[in-house]
Amino acid sequence: MAGQPNEKSNILIVEDDYDNQKFLQIFLQRYFNVDLSDSADRFYELMNQKKYDLILMDISIKGNKNGIELIRELKSDETRKNIPVICYTAHAQHKDRINALAAGSDVYISKPSDIFVLLRTMMNLINKEKDKISEDFSSSNFAVA
Repeated sequence: MAGQPNEKSNILIVEDDYDNQKFLQIFLQRYFNVDLSDSADRFYELMNQKKYDLILMDISIKGNKNGIELIRELKSDETRKNIPVICYTAHAQHKDRINALAAGSDVYISKPSDIFVLLRTMMNLINKEKDKISEDFSSSNFAVA
């Protein structure tokens, strides 16, 4: 996780389409430290190696689980439930949006979308989470040395 003011935040892109992975990686690496996953297995492998500030999740991924299931599992994990998740998918049906949000996705964005809207949304969610952490520490009863 980013700790210093100018340090990049860590994001995980869970996307099975290689072209989409590469486009997002090239565009977003200017702003974030980017890791890529194309499957549920790789997702869990990376989640156990690093702390992420945000997850960009597609619904359709490789393996025996889809993105909705991963979001649901992530949000039920006490140690990871506060990681913001953007469901970023070509699934544009109303039921897909409802399912993603019900699973715990913080935001749902259909592809194709304006890449700068996605970037702004990502930055807002990361900053909101950092502000919440700062509030938690400032409202605590810790002694200041």
